[in-house]
Amino acid sequence: MKNSTQLERYQRLLKFLEEKFKSSIESEDIEAISFYSYRNINRIFLALQHETIGQYIKRRKLEKAAEYIKFSDTEISDIALDIGYGDVAAFSKAFKKHFRCTPSRFRKSFDLQQKITNDLIKAKEQKEIDPLLFEIKTLPAFTTLFLQYQGSYENTKGIKKTWKQLIKYAYDNKLLHENTIFLGEILDDDEITESIYCRYNAGIILPENCDFKPKGLFGVKEISSQKYAKFIHKGSHEACFESYNQIYARWIFDVQLEFEDSPILEFYINDDDTTPEKDLITEIYIPVV
Repeated sequence: MKNSTQLERYQRLLKFLEEKFKSSIESEDIEAISFYSYRNINRIFLALQHETIGQYIKRRKLEKAAEYIKFSDTEISDIALDIGYGDVAAFSKAFKKHFRCTPSRFRKSFDLQQKITNDLIKAKEQKEIDPLLFEIKTLPAFTTLFLQYQGSYENTKGIKKTWKQLIKYAYDNKLLHENTIFLGEILDDDEITESIYCRYNAGIILPENCDFKPKGLFGVKEISSQKYAKFIHKGSHEACFESYNQIYARWIFDVQLEFEDSPILEFYINDDDTTPEKDLITEIYIPVV
């Protein structure tokens, strides 16, 4: 896989699978994208992703269904159809095998968790707790150069290593400048996706009309214009989970917006090397309808 052409073919396959996993994908589609026989690309995929192509597609379907169940009130039968299951019974069986509970119990567990949290928030509000501060902002479309990390979000060493590789690559290709914007793209919910499969893109925003062609595992993608609820986290990146807990616990009371099916973005405002941890600022953008 050292050959850049082979890496590009493999990356095209990953992009294709992520965009199309909810629909019917045939072995011929895989072969047309990868320029490998299905048998051979499946061997490569298994070695690199630790699961077969079929297992990957099934897992992504079920994880996406779990996101819809967790963050929406859409009927479970409609969710099953949306992710490509024509038979609701087959969906329920696959979901139970993967998450060790039925879709309805999965939804109830989060409903109960939310009720307990809301009761605590109500009690705190009676003690004049500060409101959850946020603003609604629509970001225009922009293009990023990124390098993907896969693994536990708690593995800060692994994520920092990814950032170092990205920054060095951007520097070597003269893509860094004084006003470069650094951002992270959180692609998976670690309450749903097993930690070894969680994905995070370390990225920079490229200037307009920049026609840069990346090589190897680096990629370029356009992030479409989207409306977000913007929050501010102050402190270390490791402590961001505390801000997320506050945001989601108080979402129903203070935000009251529907989630959009898009990745969360984090914009890193300070230079980690020159800013004390307590003064670091992360802008959290949660996509909303």
